[in-house]
Amino acid sequence: MFADVILPVPFDSFTYLVPPHMETRVMRGCRVVVPFGKSKIYTGVVIATHHRQPQGIEVKDIIEALDDSPVVSEQQFTFWQWIAKYYICPLGDVMKAALPGAMKPKDDAALRETSKKRQKRNSETADQTAHTLNPLSLAQQTAMQEIEASFQTKNVTLLHGVTSSGKTEIYMHLIQKCISQGKQVLYLLPEIALTTQITNRLRHVFGDQMGVYHSKFTDAQRLDIYRRQASPHPHMLMLGVRSSIFLPFQRLGLIIVDEEHEQTYKQQEPAPRYHARNAAIMLAHMCGAKTLLGTATPSFEVFHLAHKQRYGYVTLTQRYRDMQLPTIEVVDTKEAKRKKLMKGPFSPRLIEVISDALSRNEQIILFQNRRGFANFIQCHQCGWVPRCPHCDVTLTLHRKVSTLTCHYCGYTTRIPTQCPACEEQKFDSIGTGTEKIEDLIPTLFPHATALRMDLDTAKTRLQHERIIDAFAHHRADILIGTQMVTKGLDFDNVSVVGILDADLMLNLPDFRSHERAFQTLSQVAGRAGRKNRPGHVILQTRSANSDIIRQITAGDYWQMFLTQMSERQLFRYPPFCRLICIYLRHRDSRLLDHLAADLGQRLRTVFGDRILGPDCPPVSRIHSLHIRKIMLKLEHQAPIDQVRQALLAIQHQLTAQPIAKNLNIYYDVDPL
Repeated sequence: MFADVILPVPFDSFTYLVPPHMETRVMRGCRVVVPFGKSKIYTGVVIATHHRQPQGIEVKDIIEALDDSPVVSEQQFTFWQWIAKYYICPLGDVMKAALPGAMKPKDDAALRETSKKRQKRNSETADQTAHTLNPLSLAQQTAMQEIEASFQTKNVTLLHGVTSSGKTEIYMHLIQKCISQGKQVLYLLPEIALTTQITNRLRHVFGDQMGVYHSKFTDAQRLDIYRRQASPHPHMLMLGVRSSIFLPFQRLGLIIVDEEHEQTYKQQEPAPRYHARNAAIMLAHMCGAKTLLGTATPSFEVFHLAHKQRYGYVTLTQRYRDMQLPTIEVVDTKEAKRKKLMKGPFSPRLIEVISDALSRNEQIILFQNRRGFANFIQCHQCGWVPRCPHCDVTLTLHRKVSTLTCHYCGYTTRIPTQCPACEEQKFDSIGTGTEKIEDLIPTLFPHATALRMDLDTAKTRLQHERIIDAFAHHRADILIGTQMVTKGLDFDNVSVVGILDADLMLNLPDFRSHERAFQTLSQVAGRAGRKNRPGHVILQTRSANSDIIRQITAGDYWQMFLTQMSERQLFRYPPFCRLICIYLRHRDSRLLDHLAADLGQRLRTVFGDRILGPDCPPVSRIHSLHIRKIMLKLEHQAPIDQVRQALLAIQHQLTAQPIAKNLNIYYDVDPL
C-alpha cells in the first residue's frame, strides 16, 4: 500500500510506502513521520492511500504513524484544496499555514496530556457561562432584523455602520441566537491588538463557550485549541485573526468578519497569500453557513457586490446612545510651515486642542503611520544616506536603541559617527515617526504622560494588552500609534484624535490610495467621542483643498466611492476585473531582467493585452533577491482553473531552462 503525504514544503504531495504493520493506521487525514531528502524527517498528513506504485523513483517507507483517527477532516481538505487552487500555491504551503506548529512527534505525548487536562477543566466549568445580553437600541434592533431577513435570501450580508454605532452588540445577539440553535460561530478580527479589548467583553457573555486563537499564542496553546475544536465538545464561539479560518469546525452556522475592509486580512508572506475575508466566505459556503461583513468604511469590492445586490446590505447610521460623530477640523500645514509656526509635526491648532483636552482630564490619540524616530538620516555636508545592504530601501532611524533598521529584512546597524563619503560628523534626521512624536510630548505638554503602540513596542500579546489596559485605565494621557490605533479600539475618555500627516497615505503610488486613506482616517477619527463627550479630530494636511480631504471631513463615503469607481472602470481595475501579480526573484538582476522579459512574452501569447510588465516594484530588492513583477488583469468570468493551468504550464516551460535554475516564481491573487 502507498500513501500520498502532504509535507510542510512547497509541493502538493509525495508518495511513500506503507509498511504492512501500519496499514490499518495510515488513512486519509492522519499524521505520519516520513524521511525527506538525504537526512531530513518531517511530519506530514496523508491525503490518499492507494496501490499504484510510482515509476522511475525510489519510494521510501513511512517511519511512524501518529494518529488512530484523522486529525484533518474532509471539510478541511476541501477547503485546503480550494485555497491551493484559487491562490495558486502548493498544498504543502497551505498545510503549513493551517496546522499548529506543535503537531510534531517529539511534542506529541506531552501535548496530548496538556490537552486532556485542559479539556477536563473546560468541561468542569462549561456551565459557568454568562450574563443577559445588553438590550439593543431601536436602531440596533432594526438592523438585526434586517440582517436576519437578508440571510433568508443571501448567504453574505454587509453591515455598514458608522463608528461607535454598536455593531458589536448586534454581533453578540446574533452569536447567542446561533449558539442556541447548536451551531458554531467564527468571529474574525484583523488585528491581534483588537482581540485584547473584545475578549473580556465576549467572555462576560459567553464564558467558556468562547475560545481565542491567533499567532501570538504558543504552539502548545494553539494545538490545544485545535484539538478541542476537533473534539466532541468544541468551543461554540471562536474569536481569532485570519489563521483561525483553518481550525476544524463541525457545526459552523455563522462567520462574522469585523472591519472587513482591513488590509491585514490579506496574508502577504509566506504563501498561501490568501485573503481571510474572501476565504471565510468560501468556508461558510462549504459549511452551509452565513457570513456577516461589518465595517464603517466598506472595501470597494464588497460595497460593489452589495450595490449590485449580490450581497445583502444593512445600514446603521446613528451612533449608540445618539452620540454625535466627531467634528473633523482640517489644518493646512503647508501654510503653517510657510509661516514657521509648526513645532515639529504639531500645528499651533493641534497643540491648543490637546492642551484644552488635558486641562479637562481627557485623553488623546495621535496617529502617525510611520514607526521609528525618522525615515532616514542624511549627511549634513554631502547628502549621503545609509541604505540596507540587502534591500533597496533606506534605513530607518530608531534613536532609543541607537540603531538604523531595515523594515523589510530586519537588518540593523549602529548609527555612524561620521559620513563614509566625506567624513562629516553631522547628520540630519529626515521625516517623523512615532518615536520622535513620543520624544516631543514632554517638551510640548510637560505634565502629560504618553504611551506608544507600534510594532516596536507591541511585539507580543502581553505588550499589546499592557498598553491597551494602561490607556483604558487612564495611566497615560496620550496614546501615539500607527495603524494599530485605528481599528476597533474603544476608550471612554478619548475626546481628541490628532492625525499628524494625512498626506503619508494620500500620495502612495497605488490605485487604492484614496480608498485606503478614507478608510484609515475615518476609522481613526471614529476613536474620538465614543461615550459621553463630543469628539474633536484635527486632520493635518498639505492638501487641504483636495476632494478626498473634503470627502473625509464630510464622511461622504458614497461620493468618494463614485469618484474612484469611475476611474477604476476607465482603467480596468478592481472591482471591474481581477488581478493576479506574478513575481520573479533572483540574485542576479541582469539574468532576472532577461527571464522576466521571456516570461512576459510567453504570457502574452496566451493572455494578450491582459498582461502588464514586467517592471520593478517600488521596493525591487529584498533579502538580497532582486524582484520583478508582471500583472495579469482578468475578466470576472474567466475560469480560474484554466488560468491556473496556463500559468503553471508557462512557468514550467521557463524554469525548465538551465539558466532559470535558481529562479523563484510566486503568485499573488487579488493583491492589495
